[in-house]
Amino acid sequence: MSAIANRTTLGDIIQQSPPINVADPYEVSWLADKTILITGGASGFGEGFFRKWAEHGANVIIGDINDARGKALVAEVRKKTGNQNHHYIHCDVTDWQSQVDFFRSAAQLSPHKGIDAVVANAGIAESNTKFEQPMNLDAQEPPKPNLKTFEVNLLGVLYTAHLATFYLPRNPQSNKASPSSVPGPGQRDRHLLLISSVAGLNPIPGQPLYGISKHGVVGLFRQLRSTSFQHGIRVNMLCPYFIDTPLIPAVGRVILAGAGVGKPEDVVDAGTRLMADSRVCGRGLVIGPKVKTDAKGELTPVLAEDGSGSAVWECYADDFLEVEAFTARMVRLLNAVELSRGWAGWAGDMVKAVLYPVRAWWSR
Repeated sequence: MSAIANRTTLGDIIQQSPPINVADPYEVSWLADKTILITGGASGFGEGFFRKWAEHGANVIIGDINDARGKALVAEVRKKTGNQNHHYIHCDVTDWQSQVDFFRSAAQLSPHKGIDAVVANAGIAESNTKFEQPMNLDAQEPPKPNLKTFEVNLLGVLYTAHLATFYLPRNPQSNKASPSSVPGPGQRDRHLLLISSVAGLNPIPGQPLYGISKHGVVGLFRQLRSTSFQHGIRVNMLCPYFIDTPLIPAVGRVILAGAGVGKPEDVVDAGTRLMADSRVCGRGLVIGPKVKTDAKGELTPVLAEDGSGSAVWECYADDFLEVEAFTARMVRLLNAVELSRGWAGWAGDMVKAVLYPVRAWWSR
């Protein structure tokens, strides 16, 4: 009973919402009047999110480096929705100042001068980076690796998340995010949605930089969801499997032949659920091919050709009860040790800290 009580207490502290039943309906109308920023919004998942959310009344501001495509997309969506509060702003996610300018301009352009949600979507999957098989091995020095994938997929996401934690708590008329919040049209929000990948959960041979960067995004999600509630921010994550987009090269399609790939609309739907429902906090969803499951919820080897089954599952759904609970117990143990040592132990550690530089210099 005590273990259950401890787990409940931990769940109360971290403000994680209950598991998501993806079969339950949600209200897309809850998106209405939200101001949402999307990096990498001119194509791919970003474009899909933009079109869907704008269609249902959100004010969407996209950032990208493809200026021609971004401007054309915004003009098209403005005409279709009749909403002039959609904007395109040039944004290179690997450039800190470019992201700073993007967020500042977006807040100024927002109808209520605030930002309700940020989607750290920008990402690339470069091939032939030769990280594991560098060229010019006869050169006097090894060649410098191409780290562009890492810079876009992780450094850029860190910049985006850092700026989100600055702007979201300052969203006018917004309250701290909570699983007990009441979602609805026009309700202000504080939401950071991270886009990782199944490559952030499992290795993908031949794509070390992509895998490393996406593992980093998963790590960022697990870190932030434990502490972001202090500023009232809810953090969620999507981990798409191989999805039928131009991001999959021809060789990848050959490898995946017969195995099935996911559909972009399933990714957009999963993201829309997390974006619309402000009660969802600290959850991660994997999106892949739609498959059938048995009575126990286990996957069957038969693809759901009739359209039944599910394309979305939760990942890291219960690790607050395992991994984070272990961390909490470890912290309590360390605090107990410190308490038992008392002020004498603290004073001794302080003396050692002060004398450490002197001892290091003397030992040289």
